[in-house]
Amino acid sequence: MFNVHVQVQVTYKDSVLDPQGQAVQKAIERLGFEGVSEMRIGKSFEMQVAGDDQEAVREKVAQICDQLLDNPNMEQYHYDIQKAGTTR
Repeated sequence: MFNVHVQVQVTYKDSVLDPQGQAVQKAIERLGFEGVSEMRIGKSFEMQVAGDDQEAVREKVAQICDQLLDNPNMEQYHYDIQKAGTTR
């Protein structure tokens, strides 16, 4: 069995209005920064996941995201898996 480090990013779907992202973008503009557009706010999660193989870990992470971390009506997610080490 091995452990992996997983980073999950959850963001609003492109079709969903992001008022918090818009507020941050307006604040950036008020501060005088130029050339920043399409500000979107999201959530970030990090976890250690144990598994027997890469596919089992991917399935487990996808189930966690689908059942808990994102709202499939409004949000989308992607994740990055990095090997962390082995367990006994």
